[in-house]
Order: sequence, then structure tokens, then C-alpha cells
Amino acid sequence: MVEDGQNVEGGCLCGDIRYTLHGPTIFCTQCCCKDCQKATGTGHTTIIGVHRDQLEVRGTPKIYLTHGDTGGAVSRHFCGNCGGRLYTSGDLPGSVIMVQAGSLDDPNVVTPTTVIYLKDAVAWDRFDSDLPTFPAIGKRSAEDQAKLDEIKKRPVKTMVM
Repeated sequence: MVEDGQNVEGGCLCGDIRYTLHGPTIFCTQCCCKDCQKATGTGHTTIIGVHRDQLEVRGTPKIYLTHGDTGGAVSRHFCGNCGGRLYTSGDLPGSVIMVQAGSLDDPNVVTPTTVIYLKDAVAWDRFDSDLPTFPAIGKRSAEDQAKLDEIKKRPVKTMVM
């Protein structure tokens, strides 16, 4: 995870859009939902949760508007020139946005701690078997909420560059 006071850089493939992410991050997870599969062309995407005011964007991304499985609005921000995915915003609690880990200049500064939407995972995609998994997000079973509460108590793995 990115620590408080740490800044990391990222951007699209062609460089038209650049950003600075001001730490700390809230979470880093691998998402297997069908929307992420379609948007990335692979089995999952790795996303980093941050508050909206922690992301400083240079350039103007295009936005694809859709709705998530909970019915909330989802805005996928990407470069209109090269198509590089950057971040997702929408009806998320606490003004949280989700930055695409692969758009970081050094994606190794973050480490996923969970896998979400396992119910949609494709058979050929693989994950770290030590990561806690959740079938979806939104309404959680008591068991999944207890698992998530336990994860929040763990120390965060960080890599400072």
C-alpha cells in the first residue's frame, strides 16, 4: 500500500494523461466482476481505493458511464487517445475512487489484500491462495463481514520507494 505522505505517479499508455496519487491508500484488491473482465479483456483487474481528493490528474480523460451490479452509477475514466484505463468513480461511500494498479508507473508499490467478485471468476485466472476472497460486494453475509473486519485489523504491507 502507499503510505501517508508518499506520492506515486501513473498515467495512460501514450502519456497524454498523467496523475499523482497522494497516499495513503484505503485498499488494494483484485476484482473479478464481469464488468472488469469486459473492460480489461482479461480475468480480473487490480484496483486501489483512494479518496477523490488524493488523486491529482493532469489531462482530461474520457468517461464511459454505466451502472454496477448494486445499481449505482459507475464512471470509467480512460485516455481518449490510447484507451488506457486510469480510474473508476461513482456512487461509492466516502468519495472513494478506484485507480487501476496497472496504470501506476511502478505497480509493485501496491499489493492486493483481497479478491472480490469471486462468483464471476473465470476458471483459467489464478490468484494468491492466501488472499481472503469474497463472492461479491455490497450486501455481505455475516461470515464475509467478519472476515473483512478481521482483514482490517491486519498490518498493511507497504513498499516505500
